[in-house]
Formats: sequence, structure tokens, C-alpha cells
Amino acid sequence: MSVTAEGKKVSISGSFPQSGQQAPEFTLCAADLSDLTLSSLKGKKVVLNIFPSVDTPTCAMSVRAFNKAAAEIDNTVVVCISADLPFAASRFCAAEGIENVKMASFFRAPEFTQDYGVNINAGPLKGLAARAVIVINEDGQVIYSELVAEIKDEPNYDAAMTALR
Repeated sequence: MSVTAEGKKVSISGSFPQSGQQAPEFTLCAADLSDLTLSSLKGKKVVLNIFPSVDTPTCAMSVRAFNKAAAEIDNTVVVCISADLPFAASRFCAAEGIENVKMASFFRAPEFTQDYGVNINAGPLKGLAARAVIVINEDGQVIYSELVAEIKDEPNYDAAMTALR
């Protein structure tokens, strides 16, 4: 499986969740260094905004866009997930006034990218995550998933938000 970065093929591995499947459990590192698990979000709709690093323009735009959209939908949590350390994510959120999303890092849980089919496994981006959006219902079932074909492109925000309604 692959996506592209600036038109060049990027190899990814893992099993990308599809609509109708149960979302794999995860334990990520939250901004306050506590564990953030999928099971702790049960009973809420969850948007996983997965990307390489908040220090890139498209990733930052996706956090801003989901921050705005999340404020408008009840019983919904947006989790922005990257390899960034919690300190960098917190600094970004403070500087940008981001308050409606949870930032999480897979730096303690490298299996996350494999479990979610976004593991960049070769080349200069090895160890980072491909860009993806996964929407999970209150029961932990995937109701929408998009693996963005070109890492530099933004995800389809409208489709993700439609899945939530």
C-alpha cells in the first residue's frame, strides 16, 4: 500500500480501518503526558485526525479546521494524532488558541501506526504517520475513513463532518 508525498511514492503498512469495522484499541500519550485510550472515549463520537507533524502547514491547517468543526458537534471528540511530542503539540495549541481538540502522540506506542494502517515504513518520512481521518461512532465502530492519497493534501473535512451527523 502506498500514498505519495509531493508526487513521490511513499510505502505504508498496516491495516487501514474501513467502515463497519471495530476501531482498534489504542493507548496514546495525551498533551498532559497521561494515557489516552480509545476505550476512555466510548459513548462519544470520535474523529481521529492522523498526520505526520503539526509543524507542517497542512497538518496545522487540519488541526485548525477540526478545532472549528468540533465546536459545532455535540458529543464529539477530535483527537489529533502525530509523532510530535506532547510539548510541541501543547505549544502549537497555545499559540493558535486551539481548545476543541485533544492532541495525542504515538511516540510511546509505535504500534498505533501499524494498527491503523498509516505506518510510513521507508524513506525519509519513515516512522511518521500518513495523513488519514477516521470517524468512529459511540460504540467504537468505524463509520468513515479516508487515507489521503497525497500527504500534502488536506483531508475531506466535509465528508468526515457529514459522517458525524
